[in-house]
This record gives sequence, structure tokens and C-alpha cells, in this order.
Amino acid sequence: MLEGYLADAGIEWEPGARSGEYVLTLPGEKKLKTVASLVAGESSLSVSAFVIRNPDENHETFYRYLLRKNLRLPGLAYAIDTAGDVYVTGRLPADGVDAAYLDQLLGALLDAADTHFNELLAIGFRTSMQKEWDWRVSRGESLRNLEAFRHLLDGRSAADA
Repeated sequence: MLEGYLADAGIEWEPGARSGEYVLTLPGEKKLKTVASLVAGESSLSVSAFVIRNPDENHETFYRYLLRKNLRLPGLAYAIDTAGDVYVTGRLPADGVDAAYLDQLLGALLDAADTHFNELLAIGFRTSMQKEWDWRVSRGESLRNLEAFRHLLDGRSAADA
């Protein structure tokens, strides 16, 4: 059922390392792509996707932001691994899974991984981004992938942060 759905939906995937695992590549807007894992078991379907690595700073604000977002995630939740890296995960009964539900589930998963990405970067990695911005400006390098943060970084130096 999953392979047919993924083919019909045009979602790139490959077999995962675990039995019943499908590794999907979902296109994003703020993140270029989100890699997700679907694991089909006998009685359940689990899903997970990497969101962002462990923040460099502002841990309390960063994790509080994620916990507040958990309140609105349908059947999913943000979680961290032992390294502090952030994932969005869920587990549901396999019986209720059909194409319409998979559309909803993967849409919510992608939204959770992609929509808040820039806010998470600004909270947890601002000092690093400021240093990168300052370095690029000093060398005349492209700022293209930092443009979404211009309002936070332009006119400030890492010493001001």
C-alpha cells in the first residue's frame, strides 16, 4: 500500500535499513528538503523526520518554543535524541492508514519540520549566523542563503550580539 501511495504522490523514497522502512525526501520551502522515515510494522506505522540539530544557545527559549508547537501537532510531537537534535515523530495504528490519511500525516510532518525552521535558527543559532554574516560581508561573499535573516543580522556585528 505504501509503495503505491508514494508512487502516486510522486514522493521520492528508498528502502531504509530496517524492515518495513521507507526513507522519504520531501521538498521544503525554508529547508531545502526534509528526510523522513516511515516504518510499517504489523500493527503500527511510525514516522519521524529530522528537524534541526541541537541549538548552540538559548536552549530554554528554543525548547519552550517547540513544546508550545506540540500543542497543535495532529498525531505528531517534537522530540530530541541523546545529542539534543530535534525530530518530529508519531506512531499510529496501521489499520486506519489510507492514502487520505497519509496525505494529512505527511503534510503535517513537513509543516512541522519546515514552517518553523527559520524561527528555530534565529533562536538557537543567532550568534553563529551573525559571525557568518559578518565574515561574508567582510569578504564580499554572497549573503543569499542568509537573506531571510537580514532583518536580524544587518547592521550588527557578532560583538554586538
